[in-house]
Amino acid sequence: MGVFPKIANPREIRAKLGLNQEEFWTAIGVTQSGGSRYEAGREMPKPVSELLRLVHVEGVDLTSVKREDIQIIEFLKKDHPQLYEKLRETVQGRRSEIV
Repeated sequence: MGVFPKIANPREIRAKLGLNQEEFWTAIGVTQSGGSRYEAGREMPKPVSELLRLVHVEGVDLTSVKREDIQIIEFLKKDHPQLYEKLRETVQGRRSEIV
C-alpha cells in the first residue's frame, strides 16, 4: 500500500494522548515492553505501525469495525463515488465542528 506516512515517533503520539505505555500499546495488541522498544528506536513492523495509525492517529475503534463495513466502503468508492465523496465531506464537516 504505502499511502500512509511512516510513524516517526510513537512516544510523541502517546504523550499527546496522555496515555502511559501500557494503555497506549495494549490498545493495539502490543505489550508494554515491546512498545517501549519501539519508542526507543526499534523499527516497527508495518502491521503494528498501521494499527497505531488507525487507533491512535485516526481514532478508529477497532472493536466496532466489521468486514461488512469495509465492503460497504469499497462498494461506495467503486460504484457510487459521488455518494461516497458527499458522505466523506459530511463526516469531515462534523468532525471539524467537534474539534
